[in-house]
Amino acid sequence: MPQLRIALAQVNTTVGDLDGNTALTVEWARKAAEAGAHVVVFPEMSQTGYPVEDLTLRRTFADASVRSVTELARRLDEAGCGDVLTYVGYLDHDEVGPRDAAAALYGGEVVARQFKHHLPNYGVFDEHRYFKPGTELEILRLHGVDIGMVICEDVWQDGGPISALGKAGVGLVVAPNASPYERSKDEQRLPLVARRAAEAGAPLVYTNQVGGQDDLVFDGDSLVVGPDGELLARAPQFVEHLLVLDMDLSGASGSEGEFDGLHVHRRVLSDAPLPAYAASNDPVISEPLSDEAEVWSALVVGLRDYVHKNGFTTVMFGFSGGIDSAVCASLAADALGGDNVYGVSMPSQYSSGHSKDDAADLARRIGAHYRVEPIEDMVRVYVDQLTLTGLAEENIQARVRGMLLMALSNQDGHLVLATGNKTELAVGYSTIYGDAVGAFAPIKDLFKTHVWQLASWRNAEAVKRGETPPIPENSITKPPSAELRPDQKDTDSLPDYALLDDILDDYVEGDRGYYELLEAGFDPETIDRVVRMVDRAEYKRRQYPPGTKITFKAFGRDRRLPMTNGWRERKS
Repeated sequence: MPQLRIALAQVNTTVGDLDGNTALTVEWARKAAEAGAHVVVFPEMSQTGYPVEDLTLRRTFADASVRSVTELARRLDEAGCGDVLTYVGYLDHDEVGPRDAAAALYGGEVVARQFKHHLPNYGVFDEHRYFKPGTELEILRLHGVDIGMVICEDVWQDGGPISALGKAGVGLVVAPNASPYERSKDEQRLPLVARRAAEAGAPLVYTNQVGGQDDLVFDGDSLVVGPDGELLARAPQFVEHLLVLDMDLSGASGSEGEFDGLHVHRRVLSDAPLPAYAASNDPVISEPLSDEAEVWSALVVGLRDYVHKNGFTTVMFGFSGGIDSAVCASLAADALGGDNVYGVSMPSQYSSGHSKDDAADLARRIGAHYRVEPIEDMVRVYVDQLTLTGLAEENIQARVRGMLLMALSNQDGHLVLATGNKTELAVGYSTIYGDAVGAFAPIKDLFKTHVWQLASWRNAEAVKRGETPPIPENSITKPPSAELRPDQKDTDSLPDYALLDDILDDYVEGDRGYYELLEAGFDPETIDRVVRMVDRAEYKRRQYPPGTKITFKAFGRDRRLPMTNGWRERKS
C-alpha cells in the first residue's frame, strides 16, 4: 500500500496579519519538512486568520490575501519545503464574490484552489453575509495517493463535498478547520469526524486552529480518524502543535465528473508510490482535558491573545477581595505572569476590613503589583454637590472606581479588565460606566456558580503541584457583596445564585419560555422577577466589553436581542 507521512500544523494565527501569518506558515512547514512529512495541513483561512468579518468585503484585503498565497508558495520552495504538499486557507475573491478558500502549494506553485461549499449561518457564524459557496472539488495525486479536500463546515454538514469525494474515490481527505471552542466540543467533534471519514471511505485529517480572536477562542484538538471510525492521532488542546503520523493508504483510483452537484477535478503531482519506509514513531493520541482544565485553558488563552495581539503586555483592574476579581487575577497571572498584573484596591466608606485584606493577600499570592487608592473623598464630592442618595449614591461609587482605573490606564498604559460574570450581566447587576469599564472581560461567559467551581479547582491544582493556591480561601467562602451600602449582600437584590443560575441556564442558554420554566419546577414569582431583570438589561450587555466565549450561547455573538423590545414572557 502507498505510504505518506502527514503533518497537522495546529497554529495560532492573527487576523489581518498576512506577513506574520506567512512567516508562521513557513516556520511550521519547515518543521514538518524536518520531520519528513510529505503533506502538511494548516487551519482554515490560516493566511488571513479567522474570522475576518467585514475585512472580507474589503477588496484590497482580498487581493492582498490572494497575492500572499502565491508569495507563500515561492517562500516555501526557497525554504526547502517545496516537495511537501502544503494546504493553507485564505480569502479569495473572483467574479462571483468573496470566497472562503484553501490552496495546495507544491514545488513553488499554487497547484490547486478550492472554495468552501457549506457556509454556516448560526451561532457565532455569519458566512452568508460574506462568502459565496464553491462548487468545485480538487483531488491531487501525490506519491500514488489521491487526496481530496473539504473546508471546515463541509465536515459539519451532511451531504455535499464529503459525499461527493466518497463517490468519486479518494485515498485521503484533508480538512482545514477554524472551529471555535465551547464546553465539551470534543464530544461532538470526534464522532462527527468519524462519520465523515466513513462517508468518504478514507481517513480524514482534521486540522483546527488554536488561539484567541476577540471573544472567540479555538482549542486545536486536531484529529486523524480512519474510515472505520478509529482515532489514529489527536493533538493537545490550546497549544500550538505539529502532529505527525505515518499512514498506509489506498492507491489511486476514481474518476472526474459531477457528483452530488459538485464538479470533481483531478491532477497528478506524482504517480508512483514512495519506496517502503519504516514509520518514524507511534502516533500521538493526546487525552482531552478535564472540563475544569479545558475551561480554564480557554479563558487563559483567550485573555492572553487579546492582550498580546492588541499590542499590550500588562493589565489592570480592581482588586475588591471578592471572588470575581480573584478569579480574574488568577487567570491574568496564568496568562501573562503575575508581574504583568496591576491590581488596585479602591476602598470606600462601606468596604469591609476583610475585603481589603483579601485583596492584598491575592496580590501577594500571584505576585501582582498592588496599590491602594481610597475613593471616599472623590465620592463625597459627587454625593454632596448632587445630593445623591440610595441607588444613585451606590452607583457613583462604582463609576468613580471605573473613572479611576481608566485614568491610571491612560497614565501608565495598562489594559483595563472588567471582572463581571455572566449571571451579573444576565440580570443587569452591574453599573454601566462603573464596574463595566474595560477593554476585555475574562469571565463574561461564566455563571457565578461556575466562577466558584473554577476557583476551588484552580486552588486544588496549585496544591497538587506544591504551589501556593492563588485565590484566598476567604474570597471563595464569604457571602458575595458589592459593598456599596452598609451590610449589603448580593442576596438582598437577587435570588440565591444556585437557583438563579439554574433559571438563567434554561432561559438564556435554552431559550425556554415562561410555561417551560414553570414546568421545570421554578416558582412563578421568581420566574417573573428573573425574566424581567434579564429582558431589561439588554442595553447594558450591548455596552459591556467582549469576553471569551465558552458556552453554547454567549452574550454578544450568540444572543442578540433588540434593546428596544416590547415582548415579555408572561403567564397569558
